[in-house]
Amino acid sequence: ATEDQIRRAHRKKVLLHHPDKKAAQGGLHDDGFFKCIQKAFETLMDPVKRRQWDSVDPSIPDEIPNAKSKSDFFKLYTPVFERESRFSNTQPVPQLGNAESSQEDVEGFYNSWYSFDSWRTFEWMDKEDGEGHDSRDDKRYFEKKNKAERAKLKKEDNARLREIVDQALALDPRITKFKEAANKQRNSKRLEKEAAEKKAAEDAAAAAIAAEAARVAAEESEKSAREDQKKNKELLKRAVRKEKKNLKALIKDNNYFLPAGVTPSAAQVEKQLESLDALLEGSKGLDQLEAVRKALEEGVKNGNIVDVFNAEVAKCSA
Repeated sequence: ATEDQIRRAHRKKVLLHHPDKKAAQGGLHDDGFFKCIQKAFETLMDPVKRRQWDSVDPSIPDEIPNAKSKSDFFKLYTPVFERESRFSNTQPVPQLGNAESSQEDVEGFYNSWYSFDSWRTFEWMDKEDGEGHDSRDDKRYFEKKNKAERAKLKKEDNARLREIVDQALALDPRITKFKEAANKQRNSKRLEKEAAEKKAAEDAAAAAIAAEAARVAAEESEKSAREDQKKNKELLKRAVRKEKKNLKALIKDNNYFLPAGVTPSAAQVEKQLESLDALLEGSKGLDQLEAVRKALEEGVKNGNIVDVFNAEVAKCSA
């Protein structure tokens, strides 16, 4: 029941059983029953006491189902697990499911219930109240006695729940179905293994011949690949040297970026060649060298080769 439902029920009971109302109707001014109503209300509104009461609520059964019952397994055990799940510290709790539940769900269900973490306690069943005694020794004695009794009841309840889970697992028709399927699969795998071994023996000779042929082919392929790699590497080197030569020629043909008719000094030539060396050093691979050359050729057409050259040098130096 929610807190609002409890308050509403309490209000109805108060209006019906208040001592003043009964006295006004000609009855005795007896507040005994009214005090019971108040105590029940206080208990249900206190979260700690509410749990203590819910733990031992006699209106909710906690019997273990009859293992020899002829009732449908799911009709018999589904309400049992729904009932017990209210005590779990972890919500929601996996429920029993049905005959079509997957093996993963069924195994998850039993794993969850075998590690069930219950908040159920038994303080409500304390037989002696240590608070009614003045002596500290008496209080400690009764508290120790109650604590031992609670532990005993808790242990018994854990054993009760374990017996329910064990019993359900033993009677669950899905477990039988899963075991039969597993046995069938194992037999199928055994037959498949035997067939595979037989085929492997028959194919052994052919496989050896094929392996030798593959080895020879692999050696030839590897040899050819090495030769092609060497050839391609040499072609790449030649292409790179050609691009570098073209770039040097491009600078030289454009009078080392000096106006036409002006003879460059040795220092000017050296400066441009140093810049070119930096450009060549910073350029990675043939593609980049080709891109630089094309950019400079475009710069020649547009009359801004010096700017293009300096920009390319700056990019390589960055």
